[in-house]
Amino acid sequence: MPKRVDHAERRAEIGEALVRVAERRGLHAVGMRDVAAEAGVSLRLVQYYFETKEKLLLYGLQRLTERFGERVATLVRDAGAAPPPRALVEALLLAALPTDAESRTFHLLYTSYALLAVTDPALAAQPFLKDPDAAERTLAGLLRQARESGLTHPGVDPELEAVGLLAMSAGLGSSVLAGQRSPESAVAVLEHHLDRIFPAAGKP
Repeated sequence: MPKRVDHAERRAEIGEALVRVAERRGLHAVGMRDVAAEAGVSLRLVQYYFETKEKLLLYGLQRLTERFGERVATLVRDAGAAPPPRALVEALLLAALPTDAESRTFHLLYTSYALLAVTDPALAAQPFLKDPDAAERTLAGLLRQARESGLTHPGVDPELEAVGLLAMSAGLGSSVLAGQRSPESAVAVLEHHLDRIFPAAGKP
């Protein structure tokens, strides 16, 4: 009796192979043949599941995004049963900073995909974030709730602060990848800016 193939599992294995190759060589240098060799399967099988390199890249990045969500959830759980708003904001922002191997891979490939999509119409046509403003809205919502509960400094604008914090987190992440600063330094900068929003009593 022929062995039953779990197609979802096979796709996941190929997606993980893509991530490993991209981490070593850069997303721009990844080819379907490289991924096939890394996964230990034929090029034809990779093409069967993904058809084009663009679809393969999209799938790999979606896998990383799912793991990012799991990372945020873990940080939130670690903050306790009823974490204060600042802890939730920190969880979202710290998860994106490249402070360890997994978050470094996420930031590197996320940034690489965004830059490649600027000049590659095929990548731009299938952005891997279905709703690129979702994180911004989530962060603004948390800040708005904190302000309404009197947990922020007076005059805090949730929407503007959300934009600024996310942009700062992305910039800090890139500076860590480039070796300009250490992960600890990036976290310290982030904490400094959160202190401008939340009074000391709001710190977890």
